[in-house]
Amino acid sequence: MQLHSPNHDAARLRTRRLAYASALAGVALAGVVGLGLPCSAVLAQKADVGIQMPGRAPLSFADIVERVKPAVVSVNVTNGSPKVAQGPATPKGANPKGFSPKDLMPDLPDDHPFNEFFKNLPKDWGKGGGQPNMRPSLAQGSGFVISPDGYVVTNNHVIDNASKIQVSFDKDNKYEAELVGADPRTDIALLKIKSSQTFPFVKFADKQPRVGDWVVAVGNPFGLGGTVTAGIVSAQGRDIGSGPYDYMQIDAAVNRGNSGGPTFNLDGEVVGVNTAIYSPSGGNVGIAFAIPSRTVTDVVSQLRSSGSVNRGWLGVKIQNVDEDTAASLGLTEPKGALVTEVTAAGPAEEAGLKNGDAILSVNGNKIDDSRDLARQIAGFSPNSKVDVRVLRGQKEQNVSVKLGKFPSGKELAKAETGKPDPAVEPKGTEMDQLGLTVAPGTGANKDGVVITNIDGASDAAQKGIKSGDVILEVGGTSVKKPEDLANGIKEAAKLGRKAVLMRVKSGDQTRFVAVQLKKS
Repeated sequence: MQLHSPNHDAARLRTRRLAYASALAGVALAGVVGLGLPCSAVLAQKADVGIQMPGRAPLSFADIVERVKPAVVSVNVTNGSPKVAQGPATPKGANPKGFSPKDLMPDLPDDHPFNEFFKNLPKDWGKGGGQPNMRPSLAQGSGFVISPDGYVVTNNHVIDNASKIQVSFDKDNKYEAELVGADPRTDIALLKIKSSQTFPFVKFADKQPRVGDWVVAVGNPFGLGGTVTAGIVSAQGRDIGSGPYDYMQIDAAVNRGNSGGPTFNLDGEVVGVNTAIYSPSGGNVGIAFAIPSRTVTDVVSQLRSSGSVNRGWLGVKIQNVDEDTAASLGLTEPKGALVTEVTAAGPAEEAGLKNGDAILSVNGNKIDDSRDLARQIAGFSPNSKVDVRVLRGQKEQNVSVKLGKFPSGKELAKAETGKPDPAVEPKGTEMDQLGLTVAPGTGANKDGVVITNIDGASDAAQKGIKSGDVILEVGGTSVKKPEDLANGIKEAAKLGRKAVLMRVKSGDQTRFVAVQLKKS
């Protein structure tokens, strides 16, 4: 039997009390981080310090899907003229009357078992009798009904060049549809189902979702109609290089065939039309883009009333004003749009706008960049009069412009200019402050000076200027000979500019480039 002294027992009692108190403290601390206390206690603590509770996060999207899914359709399209079907049995370039195994596998040994396989095929296998196998081209996409009488929204690229359009609902009810109108600029098309019955439909949201809000996409990926995916809004205002309009980025799974399908909020309202994905592999990687509902509603309204969309047209080619360009123009911030080319006989030319004008505002609304200018002008009706404020030279002025109607792609296309006439390069003149050498232009380049050599480490080279490019203007003044360019550089330095703005022609394209001046 082991004996304990009173002092020893008292020490053990004190130790137990300390351990018990420590355990209670540990439970309290765990409760703060949500481990030991009930959920209500944790929420009460958060409420006491004024932290806002998160928004709705549904346990299931089933109720939303049940409401909206009946209005989502698969769009099946038969495109224009038939195409020759090229398959394994008719390799490109093969003899249409038939071919041997050697045509498919030229290195196949004579004793290979595949030779026996080919010998046992029907005699007419691989023979087309000189007649190509013709079949129409098929395409699939998605869409959704926006009215009980059967108007359907989809993407323009889904139905482009369609000779026959058919829509099918989740229950496989199929209907013929006709094209009401399409707008390639926003990639929106409006269809009308050829039926007098009443259809389930969905509405557009009045309010755009915030980044982080839940969204649900419904569509026809890979021909698997009625597919539902969920995610959140990942970003707003994305520029995907497809016109001046912004896109909403979502991470709900979107794949081939989802094009034209809707993205819903938790109220079952359409907040966007799925139109593109970013994917190195062609499949979903969690980056999809939808046209925001505010853009779609305006386009659909015009398509429904007139079959087309009419936009204002200024008639200029423009580029952004970066920091160096702003410095060369004397602007305090890189804002606005720089006119690189005025379209012949267009509204801008008739109003007196010129190459090199920096457009700062339209009707008093400031211009952030070239895309912002394109959006603002497109928001006006054709024949509208607008006040365009520009910086020309060193002065700001207002130019009143009567806008035209935005032309079609064919109307915008211009005849290609001829290639520069071959000529022996004359001895060049060095422009040390730009890091390049120029010579007088000849032939097709007689209206400028040709760059004959460029320092690869110069700012000009870093901005894409190369030998063979033609400098047309410097600081708003035409350049006819190397001395004009030298005088322009001196004038910029005299004004205390860190960069000089040049109008440069590369091939058939013309742009403005602000090149930093080397310190002499």
